Amino acid sequence: MTLARAALSILIAAAFGAVAPQAHAADQTQPGAGNAQADRTAAASPRVREAHEFLLRQARAIKNRALREATLELLGGRGFCVRSRVGVDDGTKAALLARLTAAGLVNPADDASFPGGLSAGVFPPLLAADTACPRLPMAFDSAPGSAFGSHHGYPGGLPIHEANNLRAGLGLADGYRKSYRGVEAGEEHGHDDEDPSWQRSAFFIDQDIVIAAPIWHDWAKTLVFQWAADGSEFRELSFGGTPANGTATGGHHIISIAESMKRALPPAFVIAQASAHSNPTLGNEFKVVAWLRAAAVLAQLDPVVAGYLVQDAQGGFHLPPLRKLAEGVDLVGAGQTNLLAEYTIHNLSDGDFTFSIPAAGDAALLIARLAPSYGFDPASVATYNTLYRNPVFANISQERILVLYGNGGLAAVQAELDALHARHGF
Repeated sequence: MTLARAALSILIAAAFGAVAPQAHAADQTQPGAGNAQADRTAAASPRVREAHEFLLRQARAIKNRALREATLELLGGRGFCVRSRVGVDDGTKAALLARLTAAGLVNPADDASFPGGLSAGVFPPLLAADTACPRLPMAFDSAPGSAFGSHHGYPGGLPIHEANNLRAGLGLADGYRKSYRGVEAGEEHGHDDEDPSWQRSAFFIDQDIVIAAPIWHDWAKTLVFQWAADGSEFRELSFGGTPANGTATGGHHIISIAESMKRALPPAFVIAQASAHSNPTLGNEFKVVAWLRAAAVLAQLDPVVAGYLVQDAQGGFHLPPLRKLAEGVDLVGAGQTNLLAEYTIHNLSDGDFTFSIPAAGDAALLIARLAPSYGFDPASVATYNTLYRNPVFANISQERILVLYGNGGLAAVQAELDALHARHGF
């Protein structure tokens, strides 16, 4: 292979996250060895801090006290107690995995191929796991927004991703209200739990759900995408289905829903949260139902009794008719679904991946091309990731890099890197 082709191969590998092959796969039964380094990288980023402060401001505006307090606890750091894991010892894990397997909600073949087996994928390692308060293995702000080669795959990517999604959700909800509420009446769109007069308006989109769903949807990425010593990430297990039924999705989604259920958060909120990966409309409801069922197994509760699902006469599961959805017409009996606007708003707000995933690949190519200017070699994996790639993305973002490149070429990207280098000296 020529030197030119070798260099090109490194750049292509960087684009798809393959620049960080680990000599020895990370032990995914133990907290990530690179979590502390990720904490430091995220803490040094003004962009991460801005995203976190935005999430906090929005969370403080949640009216429902239980949901507000839980959300602020989640954003507060490692003190967050993962209640769905309290008392979940090895025997309990085995029993829950057996239930998931019997229900077709996990693929048994993954036990042999996933690092640490199914147990490590469904029950990622925590701190103080055997106590009454199992805690996050890294700060919320240190987590990535996705896999290493995908969108927001860097320390601090999680709050940046969530802040962008929340801004999108707020805009969507505002658009729904302006487009569809009473033209003359000017119906209210907020509410106060202490004053039930909000229920007098039939046109109601719950702002609490609009705010909280994007924050809660991805929090479990702090568990499934822990950091390896070389600055790459743990692998994530997909479950909630099998190849046969086609409902498997990223494990963070199921684990996040389970925690909301364990905390007895409201059904409309939990279903909206579960709708992030698929809008529960006709033809897709079965996916959201499967994820709610899988989460209920992890939360060790009956989803029908808890109000998250209903069953029809044949034993099939459906979304429940919340609020007034059962008054007048049986939508499920008529072949439709019990749909609230908040479910769709949250689903749409999670759609930035159409830009952010390709931006991740393009940005990886661009910064790899410029790396020698700053003394970094993509082939030196741990140094490259921890001291160059991850800090660059945490401070600038993959999306900003692509927008700069599209309008100003490589020179604009280098100018941004030069400014960051001058401030931080990476």
